Amino acid sequence: MMEARLFPNSRRPGVGLKPRRESQRPLLPQHARHCPVLEAGSALGFLLYPPLEQHESFHLEYQGEGQYRFVYYVNLTGAKWEPIFSVAVMLPVGGIGVFKEEVTFMPGVPSLSREKALLLARSTIVSEDLGTPAGAITIRGAWNFQTEHGWDTVYAPIFNAIERPVAPMLTVRVETDWYAHESEFRYVLQPGEGISIAHSMPIGQVFFVPREQITLRDCSDEELLAIGRSQDEFAREKAALKFTTSYGVPYSPHYLRKSRSRNASTGQSWQEVTSLPPADASLPAEQPTLISPRFDVDLVPGPQAPVTRRAGRNEPCPCGSGMKYKKCHGRVP
Repeated sequence: MMEARLFPNSRRPGVGLKPRRESQRPLLPQHARHCPVLEAGSALGFLLYPPLEQHESFHLEYQGEGQYRFVYYVNLTGAKWEPIFSVAVMLPVGGIGVFKEEVTFMPGVPSLSREKALLLARSTIVSEDLGTPAGAITIRGAWNFQTEHGWDTVYAPIFNAIERPVAPMLTVRVETDWYAHESEFRYVLQPGEGISIAHSMPIGQVFFVPREQITLRDCSDEELLAIGRSQDEFAREKAALKFTTSYGVPYSPHYLRKSRSRNASTGQSWQEVTSLPPADASLPAEQPTLISPRFDVDLVPGPQAPVTRRAGRNEPCPCGSGMKYKKCHGRVP
């Protein structure tokens, strides 16, 4: 099992949420929630968050012609977000010339030096990477990753987020086993578009892949026959295990059960994924995070332990599934 090490944003260490597995994942359409491979795609990777406190946010806008505008907001009273300062970034035409950053402070805000304002802006965005390609904005994460030998880190959008509008985003792959790269998520905007970032809103996700050389070859005749037999066997078993939802859609949990049994036979649990270790020994270790498909337990028929009492909404379900009661037997249909 590969172990990734965490280290914080170098400009704002200790500020921002730790990477998470399940929080704020996109909700698939109801019919698609019965498809295990779609749910597994939604649960891939760790969600990353910006290096912001709860009372902080910022807005980044692409104005066209190589011009960007960063606005920093605070909300100390809980009533209204107040802009504190803005940074106008002007890129040189053709990449040759002077790179300009103009800081403007809003009237009536506490005094803040230009250097501190630029430092705060650079802790959340990468000014040097703006406009690569045209319209691209680069947002920093609160935490970074150091992988083991032979493993890379992939920075990607949150998969299966199909609700419009969704800003397009480039996928970045970095050899983090030797290069202490800081997390960057690169969205690509059209002129006049902007993106607002808050403390608890994920800016993307990260997952890890081994750096292995892969060769391709054609299957032999014996392998083709074995594949055909495997497909026929899976189709027969899936067809023999079908159920119908309360709203009339047929589905089969055969893939899900087969996947769990295989993981259990290799000593891997589908429920438990140990959290990444803290970057600093002074930080408390995180508890294991439960990752379970939303269609589990009450939608997939099968033997379950009897529920003997009603648990609290955020307590573990008495049936022993490992899920919270509100996501298991306490779910409202």
